[in-house]
Amino acid sequence: MLALLFTKSDFGMISLIGFVFLLGLANKNAIVLVDYINQLRQAGLSRKEAILKAGPVRLRPIMMTTASTLLGMLPIALGLGAGSELRSPMAVAIAGGLISSTILSLIVVPVVYAILDDWFPRFRQEAKY
Repeated sequence: MLALLFTKSDFGMISLIGFVFLLGLANKNAIVLVDYINQLRQAGLSRKEAILKAGPVRLRPIMMTTASTLLGMLPIALGLGAGSELRSPMAVAIAGGLISSTILSLIVVPVVYAILDDWFPRFRQEAKY
């Protein structure tokens, strides 16, 4: 929303289509990170170790997805080509949302994972005698 405001782009149906696209990418990033954390925990790592190891390992795929999508949206957002007046708000919404969602998925998702794991523990440590 802030990217649309800063660029003075229209907020309409086309930008809402961009938001739907953005939700899919943000969910994919979170799923990639949480899935790897769960794999590490099943391999025997503690929650904290798994979160600290999964972040740097999954940083590259998340950043590559973000960079390729941003670079793909750049010509559309700049208004290059025929009919760009219609598609430009969609690209601006996607580009602005990707920047914030990437940062949030790398920081907020592990924190929320730890909080929810405290409330609903899936991998219980059994006492060893």
